[in-house]
Amino acid sequence: MKQITAVLFIILSFMISAQENKYSDKEFQQKLDSIKTEGNLLYSHESASWNSGDLMAANQKLREIAQSYLTYKSNDTIKTIFLNKDESLVVAEYSFKDNQKKPVKENFQPRKPNTTELNLNKIRSEVISQLSDPKYEVGVPEGYSLNIIVLPFNENYKVYLIPGTSQSGVIPFGNDFLFIADKDGKIISNKKFHSRLIPAFTQGENGITVTMTTHSHLNTNPFISATDICTFKLYAPLTKLEAFSVYSGALGTYMQYNYKKDSIEKVKRP
Repeated sequence: MKQITAVLFIILSFMISAQENKYSDKEFQQKLDSIKTEGNLLYSHESASWNSGDLMAANQKLREIAQSYLTYKSNDTIKTIFLNKDESLVVAEYSFKDNQKKPVKENFQPRKPNTTELNLNKIRSEVISQLSDPKYEVGVPEGYSLNIIVLPFNENYKVYLIPGTSQSGVIPFGNDFLFIADKDGKIISNKKFHSRLIPAFTQGENGITVTMTTHSHLNTNPFISATDICTFKLYAPLTKLEAFSVYSGALGTYMQYNYKKDSIEKVKRP
């Protein structure tokens, strides 16, 4: 038994070592840049949702009629729309460009949802109806929520679940998911980026301000994730943090992202 265990350990070590050496420096950076691009796309959607939600909440008339919302990209614009109770009408539309907090256009003239909006709403509803299946391990710890982002992806759709919280002084890393759904909303593949919620607290003991946060990734998800970047960009401006890092045991390195520079790189140690 000891011999078998030793052999398995050697094989596992070899596999991890092989993975560490799989990428050249150029390929590694290209991978990081691709992840950053996806993270920024997620952030543009969530930022628009956040800002639109604040604007809608400040409008008493809208609060009374607006129910669900959708955020999507249209050419160079990110739009957030609010639907009425039976989802038959769009009652508010906010348009954003370049991650601006202030919309470049607002429209409160009720209209019917267009084809894009109807499709996205269908996909979202169909995916949500499947998330109660225990095999997906989707849960929401107390004090947190899950926000959904639907992105067209070739002939299918990417559906991200990203954690949120109204608690101050915490960045809710972890408990994030990616589902690939077909054109009818049926889940055809899924991925869980972290094993659990990993809240990063920005105030240490005795009120000490935290200036760097690091968490580690499982071997099955060796790279920093687009969801990590999106979450950090949303919450870091509310803190003193400018950067965070991820340690990958599979790759044997740290990856660090700085939201003010919008830069991501491999580092020896943060």
